[in-house]
Amino acid sequence: MMASGENTLPIIEIQQLKKRFGTITALDGIDLHIYPGEIFGLIGPDGAGKTTLIRILCTLLLPDAGRVQLLQHDVVHDVQSIRRFLGYMPQRFSLYPDLTVEQNLNFFADLFQVPPSIRQQRIQQLYHFSRLEPFKNRPTRALSGGMKQKLALSCAMIHTPKILILDEPTTGVDPLSRQEFWHILHQIREGGTTVLVSTPYMEEADQCDRVGLMYRGKLIVVDTPQRVRQRFPYPLYRVWGQDTYALREFFQNLETVHSVHLFGDALHVAFTQPPVPSDWKHWQLTSHQQIIRWQPIEASVEDVFLEMMEAHS
Repeated sequence: MMASGENTLPIIEIQQLKKRFGTITALDGIDLHIYPGEIFGLIGPDGAGKTTLIRILCTLLLPDAGRVQLLQHDVVHDVQSIRRFLGYMPQRFSLYPDLTVEQNLNFFADLFQVPPSIRQQRIQQLYHFSRLEPFKNRPTRALSGGMKQKLALSCAMIHTPKILILDEPTTGVDPLSRQEFWHILHQIREGGTTVLVSTPYMEEADQCDRVGLMYRGKLIVVDTPQRVRQRFPYPLYRVWGQDTYALREFFQNLETVHSVHLFGDALHVAFTQPPVPSDWKHWQLTSHQQIIRWQPIEASVEDVFLEMMEAHS
């Protein structure tokens, strides 16, 4: 489990970080501490600033203002020191497609100067959690999407980094591979590596010890997934109907409704006050029997994020 922030120095420390691209503000005064031994998730839509923040942490982009330190090393002045203890997996697949799985691992072992005396042992450890050994002689271009992601992660881990940073590693990967990938990240964390991972998938928040919700270059909340969900202040119901879009319009016109959002085949309806059974009977009649069923639910991280996005718009 993650270390307590009260008694532990942060392994990543960000203070008033700012970055602009022309007239666009990508990062607007980010403050964040990440502690040893935790999985921290950066969650937000495309354009929120996640990749810009990650590239600055990985010494690939200079900040305009603020201070950023990894293990008390500054990202502007201590670039080579940081790269020795940092593992980075970018959004875009960055391995060599014509090399085999094993050749890619050996290439990155050379790149990170992994000593020959421990190289094979390290590769075997990576094969163990990635289950890629049966495919070690297969060209990388012939791997499935999920296998490519596991190989990219293995290459980022070849030098046993103290900090591992991953930029949307599960985007475009099938649900089973996503589940396997998170299982591997938990194994890595148990081995002593601190993990920072960005994702546009709100449901992946529960895989993290803490999350930061990003929107328009700002961190609008940082907390555990459980405490993030507890921030939702309204009674919330999941509602199924005959025509979901027509039903959404119906609820949007009710005075006691705070917000309505589509979630899959149903609606999440937040009320300003808890509805009573007679309200539902009345709504069934006035909606021309559009409402099939309803149930009270606990807010998800996505519910909270949508609420906070509207508050910050």
